[in-house]
Amino acid sequence: MSIYTTGELAKLCGVSVRTVQFYDTKNILKPSELSEGGRRLYSDADLEKLKLICVLKGLGLSLDTIKGILESDAPEKVLLTFLDEQEKQLAEEIKHKQKQKEAVALIRESVRSRNAILVNSINDIELIMNGKKKLRKTRAVMLITGIIIDLVEIAAILLWIIKGMWLPFVICLPFIVIAIALIVRMYYKNVMYICPECGNTFKPRGGEFFFSKHTFKTRKLTCTSCGHKGYCVETGSLK
Repeated sequence: MSIYTTGELAKLCGVSVRTVQFYDTKNILKPSELSEGGRRLYSDADLEKLKLICVLKGLGLSLDTIKGILESDAPEKVLLTFLDEQEKQLAEEIKHKQKQKEAVALIRESVRSRNAILVNSINDIELIMNGKKKLRKTRAVMLITGIIIDLVEIAAILLWIIKGMWLPFVICLPFIVIAIALIVRMYYKNVMYICPECGNTFKPRGGEFFFSKHTFKTRKLTCTSCGHKGYCVETGSLK
């Protein structure tokens, strides 16, 4: 079994030494052992783990999501389920782009030949241009609303601290709580989860959804079909 220093490991995976050290501090990639001088030493298994982390980062996953996958009871199944979902989304995007290309070509030909533009082709283009994925829209709305709520809350707290005006905070607090509750309800309504064990797409119970451990794209849930409990991959609601 080979042993690698931080520099050797970083070179083999095409990352910087600082990146490897950062993954250590984030508890994503801990060294297998330390030398007598306190240097980090890594094994072949650590090398393979870092390669996997680099691949997942290349797919656009956040470190929290990667950590959730690696810490799950069956990381391979969670990863395969996530990759299957990513492949489906990419295939759907390719399909939409192809439809858009065909519709544009059809309208161009209609314009050139001075024929009437087909309504169906226009509808196809509008559907593709305006039909963003529900999940992406939901996340965008949550992000914007969350920023607004944070700004209002910070402003009210500053008024309390600097000016001694506590009334604005008291007035804003119920509205902030209601807004957060509505955001969580909207998010819950528009997402579902794929079980890595049986492949079933399900909506968890509200209480479990709210209190479960989660990352940006996975959540630790109990499958309503097979009863498996672990990290499930998030997807858009089917409704």
